[in-house]
Amino acid sequence: MKDIYLAKEILEEEGRTLVIVKEGKVIFSSKDKGIKPMYTAIDTMKEKLRGASVADRVIGRAAAMLCTYANIKELHTKIISEGAVEVLENSQVIFAYEKKSLYIKNRDKTGMCPVENLSKDIDKPVLLLEKIREFLENIK
Repeated sequence: MKDIYLAKEILEEEGRTLVIVKEGKVIFSSKDKGIKPMYTAIDTMKEKLRGASVADRVIGRAAAMLCTYANIKELHTKIISEGAVEVLENSQVIFAYEKKSLYIKNRDKTGMCPVENLSKDIDKPVLLLEKIREFLENIK
C-alpha cells in the first residue's frame, strides 16, 4: 500500500490528528491538536522524515512550511489554508486537500489561529520553529 494511503487510513480509523508513514511503516502519529504534533515530529526526527508521507487534519501556513523544511514527499489534509497552498505550490511536496479556507481559525472560531498568524511574516523555517517552540512553552 502506498504510504499516503496508509497514513490517511490510520488518520481516519484511529481518530488521529497527524500520521506520518515512511516505507510502509508509521513513524509518528498523534491525537494532539494544533501545531504541537507537527512541531514535535520535526523537532525530534527531522532527518527521518525525508521522503515520508503525511496525513493531517488541518494544515496552515506554519505546518506547510515545516513539511517543506522536513522534505516530506507527500501530504494529504482535510482542511488547508490559502497560505499553506502558496507554500506547498512553491515546494517539491505533492499535496491534496479536501477543503481550502482563507486561513485556519483559532479553536473558538473567533479569528485566525495564533500559529497561522505567527507564520505570516516568517519565511525561514528555522526561525518559525523557534517561534513555535516559544508559543508552545507560553501556552503550557
